[in-house]
Amino acid sequence: MPLRTPLYSSHLAAGAKMVDFAGWEMPIHYGSQIEEHHAVRRDAGMFDVSHMCALDLAGPDATRWLRRLLANDVAKLTTPGKALYSCMLDESAGVIDDLIVYFFTPERFRIVVNAGTADKDIAWMRRQLAGHEATLTQRREGAVAVAMIAVQGPQARQRCWAALPQLRAASEPLGIFQGAAVKSAQGDWLVARTGYTGEDGFELTLPAAAAEGAWQALRDAGVRPCGLGARDTLRLEAGMNLYGQDMDESVSPYESGLRWTVDLKDPARDFIGKAALAARPLARDFAGLLLLERGVMRAHMPVHTVKGTGETTSGSFSPTLNQSIALARLPAGVPLGSEVEVEIRDKRVKARVVKPVFVRNGQSLL
Repeated sequence: MPLRTPLYSSHLAAGAKMVDFAGWEMPIHYGSQIEEHHAVRRDAGMFDVSHMCALDLAGPDATRWLRRLLANDVAKLTTPGKALYSCMLDESAGVIDDLIVYFFTPERFRIVVNAGTADKDIAWMRRQLAGHEATLTQRREGAVAVAMIAVQGPQARQRCWAALPQLRAASEPLGIFQGAAVKSAQGDWLVARTGYTGEDGFELTLPAAAAEGAWQALRDAGVRPCGLGARDTLRLEAGMNLYGQDMDESVSPYESGLRWTVDLKDPARDFIGKAALAARPLARDFAGLLLLERGVMRAHMPVHTVKGTGETTSGSFSPTLNQSIALARLPAGVPLGSEVEVEIRDKRVKARVVKPVFVRNGQSLL
């Protein structure tokens, strides 16, 4: 039986079409995926992301352990609430998962991992914890269970403050990729200025018991409920990777457009996969594609270039650009701006190679 988030009843009441996603019963849309997409680009929309797995890390060795576990370096986090995006690699430099870490003190962090990889991630982390003075606690069940709501769009912060005014004092000063703790009678909230859409807004982590009330308050303030369908087209326009499509254990961060998440500044720091990453030949580049003819690109379509054949990893119709876009792994050396051919239903269709970020803050970057 699929798992359900604390907002399951709220989704049904709003008329959501529910689907199985990574073992969770989740809303794909509430009537119109396109309208939900535009709501986030033009105003404010919200997503139930409670299927993501929040983990609390605590102990004297927390910082030392994370510096070895992750390709990015948590040592650069010094401001409480500051967040860091990173890949977690295996010994061969394959991507086990991508995740976000929030710093509170050198001995206390919050880690958020993907729903579909949570069990695998936690098992890997616990193996790596052996010999370290630190504990890892899941926040999915029982008295410590939390829900997560992402409020995204150009009006997201204002509408969030209108709905939940108790959050404003702590969250108004926040910079991008920074969070703040807010205490309530039901338990602590984490309000973070992060997201997965290319728009501004907040990701709210709150006690599970408070989720339905917060969701309804946000609806009453004009925030539109949005499903996983719109979340996917929004993240694709923003050039954000989806684990299992754009990266997995078969590829390195360098082949996934995530070189910027690998921190090599401290030569003394040895993270898992570092040696393999240095030795691994880079035969493929990660790029964006803009379709120049009719059709819609999807994942796993061959891409024919002058350097050889590549493959799309994610693809869809872009509601903002009114064209099909894709992310792709191409043979190394295919220049930006060049034309390639994507094989759609046995027909080769022309596309242009572009930087793999198409839209940010509602504006085309092409």
